[in-house]
Amino acid sequence: MQKNGLMSAKNKDIKGIVTMNVYERLLKYVVIRTPSNEESDTTPSTQCQFDLANVLKKEMKDLGICNVILTDSCFLYGKIPATPGYENAPAIGFIAHMDTVSDYCDHDIKPMITEKYDGEALALGESGVTLSPEMFPHLKNLKGRTLITSDGTTILGADDKAGIAEILTLIERLNEQNIPHGPLCVAFTPDEETGTGAAHFDIDKFGADFAYTLDGDTENEIQYENFNACSASIEFHGVSVHPGSSKDTMVNASLVAMEFDSMLPKGETPRDTEGYEGFYHLLSMEGECALAKLHYIIRDHDAEKFEQRKKVMKQITDDLNQKWGDGTVILTLKDQYRNMSEIIAQHMHLIDNAKKACEKVGLTPQCLPIRGGTDGCQLSFHGLPCPNLGTGGHAYHGPYEHITVEGMEKAVDMITELVKIYSTQCK
Repeated sequence: MQKNGLMSAKNKDIKGIVTMNVYERLLKYVVIRTPSNEESDTTPSTQCQFDLANVLKKEMKDLGICNVILTDSCFLYGKIPATPGYENAPAIGFIAHMDTVSDYCDHDIKPMITEKYDGEALALGESGVTLSPEMFPHLKNLKGRTLITSDGTTILGADDKAGIAEILTLIERLNEQNIPHGPLCVAFTPDEETGTGAAHFDIDKFGADFAYTLDGDTENEIQYENFNACSASIEFHGVSVHPGSSKDTMVNASLVAMEFDSMLPKGETPRDTEGYEGFYHLLSMEGECALAKLHYIIRDHDAEKFEQRKKVMKQITDDLNQKWGDGTVILTLKDQYRNMSEIIAQHMHLIDNAKKACEKVGLTPQCLPIRGGTDGCQLSFHGLPCPNLGTGGHAYHGPYEHITVEGMEKAVDMITELVKIYSTQCK
């Protein structure tokens, strides 16, 4: 991991506490594998998430965070009391998740550091994977920075261990520089990637009036609009008879499944859409003559368009059942999360202050829609308004994932200014 002396020796402050740069924290966390499992019905969905939680629990206590609690469900909470005289400021929370996706996470993660990245194609170890500006045009903007990647055989895990590293570095900075602040709350959560963790989040135990997740991409991103989301599971029941005597009798479930997909609107897949445009995304398929299954996710920022997409699925189901017989197609829709913008619209100080914090550290704020979801989506509807901030990472959920040291440092600068801004306000 070490190149050209970047990895500095750890220093001790005047209190004797070992301090770390934000990227050092990231490198420490990403090698602790924490893939969640969407097939599990337990919380956490994987016990390995406790491996990171226990490390973070000790670090939180070492940093002087109070009331550190690790629950049986792998939620880690802590509080930082207000500086004397700042008790009337609103309690602001910062949240990041400990789990990663399970894709590309079946063996040890080996971070690579490239100093003074030249903005050109970069081979990731001996994996045969190349990070290139042809695929990711923003790489040109990272020229001259220090780039952190995996070796191309795994994810990196900056989603969302970068958020964790930045939050704890914020706390360390507040301590070292004696920055006055109001009450602060910290939480690290499991199972964000499966969409199930937030349902078990204890808002009362957390104790914040408002919060931010640090789970976004570029360090100047501020996000409070996300997809409305649901899953669609479809079973196709066929009639299987000998193919030599199947005239007007056989119903091939796999062919009916193919017919279903062909009836969806063209050009409305993730590859074809961007910004506020919604989509149908086929996640998986399996089948034979007697039984086939398709699994989709449906996404749209606009609530009316989202409901229309579900109606399209239902209409196709009805049409195919009319053609092939009742019960041939069985559709199950399951809502997952809603667009938090309707909640955040009532608390726009969260966005206005985040913009101010960006500008104070020399960043141009970008309010971009989330083409996905975060824990904050669900928490906002549960009573904790919670927009999302960028961490400096890119290309999550695959071997191309990367982040820069400079982007992480700017993210810490930004949330430090955010804490200062809220310290001057009253509930």
